[in-house]
Amino acid sequence: MTTDWYVLIEEDTRTTVRADGSELKLHRWGLTGTHLIGPDQAEAVAAAENAALHHVPSMIARHARRGDEPSRHALLAQDGSWIVRVQQRHRACHIRVSTARLVHEREEKEAPPKSLKEKFRSTMEGPEPTPTPWSWPPVDKAPQT
Repeated sequence: MTTDWYVLIEEDTRTTVRADGSELKLHRWGLTGTHLIGPDQAEAVAAAENAALHHVPSMIARHARRGDEPSRHALLAQDGSWIVRVQQRHRACHIRVSTARLVHEREEKEAPPKSLKEKFRSTMEGPEPTPTPWSWPPVDKAPQT
């Protein structure tokens, strides 16, 4: 198990879609920054506060001019995460800054390429079934009735 702490920055990205003569403003949270801090949790908490007070979301930064400083309202939630509203001129954006400890990491593993025989077989028989989705409790430990 690793003991590295990270600061995570999420931004509320808004897109406007027009449908049936109406305008829909769709909000979606997206992870925009993952910053490795190190093994010290206190340092990660301090870095999260610094990010909450100084990070400029991409939507605001894209339209900013040199010397602009957007307004900022930062709220510290009970769980230790920061919810920040950043506004400049007529644009506003929300960000969430939190700390997280890396507890599991696995590298990507690719299956070996198919042989010519396997390619022909899959053409004739169709694609292989997809893996079963995750569920709880695990199938092998499900309660029996």
